[in-house]
Amino acid sequence: MRKILFIAFAIVLTLAIGTGCRGVMVSNAVGDTLQMKYAERIKIVECDGYSVVTLADPWNVGKTLHAYLLVPSDGKTISDDSLKALHPGATIVHTPLRKALIATSVHCALTEELGATDALGGVCDLQYINLPWVKEGVKNGRIRDCGSAMSPTIETIIDFAPDAIFLSPFQNSGGYGRVSELNIPIIETADYMETSPLGRAEWMRFYGMLFGKEQQADSLFSEVDRTYKELKELSVKKSESKDKKTILMDKLTGSVWYVPGGKSTIGQMISDANINYAWSKDESSGSLSLPFEAVLEAAMDADIWAFRYNSSHDITLRELLTEKAGYNQFRAFREGNVYGCNTFNSTFYEDTPFHPERLLRDFICIAHPEMNLGEPKYFIKAPF
Repeated sequence: MRKILFIAFAIVLTLAIGTGCRGVMVSNAVGDTLQMKYAERIKIVECDGYSVVTLADPWNVGKTLHAYLLVPSDGKTISDDSLKALHPGATIVHTPLRKALIATSVHCALTEELGATDALGGVCDLQYINLPWVKEGVKNGRIRDCGSAMSPTIETIIDFAPDAIFLSPFQNSGGYGRVSELNIPIIETADYMETSPLGRAEWMRFYGMLFGKEQQADSLFSEVDRTYKELKELSVKKSESKDKKTILMDKLTGSVWYVPGGKSTIGQMISDANINYAWSKDESSGSLSLPFEAVLEAAMDADIWAFRYNSSHDITLRELLTEKAGYNQFRAFREGNVYGCNTFNSTFYEDTPFHPERLLRDFICIAHPEMNLGEPKYFIKAPF
C-alpha cells in the first residue's frame, strides 16, 4: 500500500512541477492565462491573489529563463512562504514597484509613457540615455547613477535599496555577479529576443503589471498594434510591386558589416514596409557578420542606404568616403539616397523597441514618398 501511495505521489509531483534551466523548478500555475497576441517568449497566468510570469529561455528551447510571482502589496491574500511552497524557484516581486533600478534606456523611456517615472530610482550607463528628465533626476539626486550595466556600483545599489533591478540577459554571460547576491529581484528584460516587432512591444504589458500600470500598458499596446497594422496595410495597397525599392542597412564597423538578418525585427519591418532587402530570405533573427565585399556583391544596386551611427555631429557623404572609399561603389551613395540615424542625439533606441510603428513609418517615408506621410523621424538624409 505504501509503495502504491509513493508512486501516486511521485506522479502527482511530476505533473505539478516543470523543470526550467539553471535548476529552477516552476509549478504549472492554475488560473486564467493572459492571451498574448504576438509575444512568444512570455506567459502570464493570473491566479487568485497573484500572477505567475514565465519567461522562456531564448537560447534553450523548452527551458525557462526566469519565473516571477507578482504579488500586489495592497490587499495581499497569500503569504510569501506559501507562494514559495507552491512555486519553488520562482522570484517573488511585490507590486507596484516603487523604486526600481533600470539598466537600459528603452525601459526607462517606457516608465515615462506608463506614468511611472516616480518609480525609477536608479539607472546604469547614463551617458547612453537620451532622456532629459532622467539626466535631470540624476543631477538633483532623485535618481541614482549606478555606473556601468556590465559592472554596477554595488555600494550605490545597497545604499538606495531598489525593490527590483532590470537587467538584460545574454547568452553564456555567466549570470549577474555580485548583483545576484543582493537578494533583490532581478527582472530579466529578454524582450529584445522576441521574434517579431509587435511581439517585443507586447512585453510592455508585463512591465505595466510590475509598475501597477496594467490598463495604461494595455491601452498603449493596442494603439501601437493598430497603428502598425494600418501602416503595413497602407504600404502594401499604395505601392506597386514593380516600383518596390531595395534597401541596404547599416555600415562597416571596423572590418565587419553587420546587417540585420531576414527574420530580425528590422528585417521584418523592412518587409512590412513593402521594401526589397537582399537578405530577406535569410532565417537569422539577429545580425549577419559580413565582409565589405559580400555586402557590395549583394546590395550594390540598392536604391536606399540607411544606417545607424553615434557621433557628436551629423555625418556627411564626404565623411563616409574618408571612412571607406569603396562606399562610392554603391548606387544609393552615388545617387545621394543615403539616410543616417545619429543615435547620439536621437531617441531611436529609447523609442523604437516598444514603438515599432514609428520605425516602420520611417521606412515607408523613405521608400514610398508618394504616400505623403511627411519626413522620417530618425533617419535623416545625409548631405554631401
